[in-house]
Amino acid sequence: MPDKHLSSQFDSELSSVSTRVLEMGGLVESEIRHAIHALSQFSLDSVQTVEDLEDRVNQMEMDIDREIASIIGRRQPTARDLRLLMAISKTTGNLERMGDEAARIARMVQSIVQGGAPRSLPSSELRLAADLAAGMLRKVLDAFARLDTTAAVAILKEDDLIDREFDGFVRKLVTYMMEDARTISPSLDLLFVAKAIERIGDHSKNIAEFIIYVVKGADVRHTPMAQIESTVQVP
Repeated sequence: MPDKHLSSQFDSELSSVSTRVLEMGGLVESEIRHAIHALSQFSLDSVQTVEDLEDRVNQMEMDIDREIASIIGRRQPTARDLRLLMAISKTTGNLERMGDEAARIARMVQSIVQGGAPRSLPSSELRLAADLAAGMLRKVLDAFARLDTTAAVAILKEDDLIDREFDGFVRKLVTYMMEDARTISPSLDLLFVAKAIERIGDHSKNIAEFIIYVVKGADVRHTPMAQIESTVQVP
């Protein structure tokens, strides 16, 4: 009975810290949405909202890290439980960096607005890539909640779409800068925005890899897709 009681407490602690990660992910989702709104509407109010959310995200990362350290110190977990805690720690780090990228987008929007850049710049064309990145985060948080490796593989494949959008946007920006030298400075700001969006997708991809690590015990980073699919299919 005492062992069962301790096991039940441990399961509750794991569930609690996992829930905290999802709450942090929700804050990052909101941060990204406001960054996208700031970009599409050149809204300085949304820029300020992103900055406020960034402070909360940073605090949550530190709180969760302390909670994980406490659980490991008290429970000394092994096997899948230890993998889960390691993955949670890495996931919160990636979520925090997504928040950093959203804040970077907001700062670039502020720079564009204050610089009086022409609205003819193709900022709206970043919306598709931004929506893809936000969608990837939403999907990976859902996959994390269910430890769904099939969904994780689909997310890994989706990252290529964002990469292609980024490459196409860079080519378009180069054309703008060549045609009108006055657009060089704001175009460079947009280039940093595009790179931030791409990195948000990369961090979602990292979290998807951690899901596979928890469930299968396999580190699939830097692994060909065919091998990852084979790993996930193995019972």
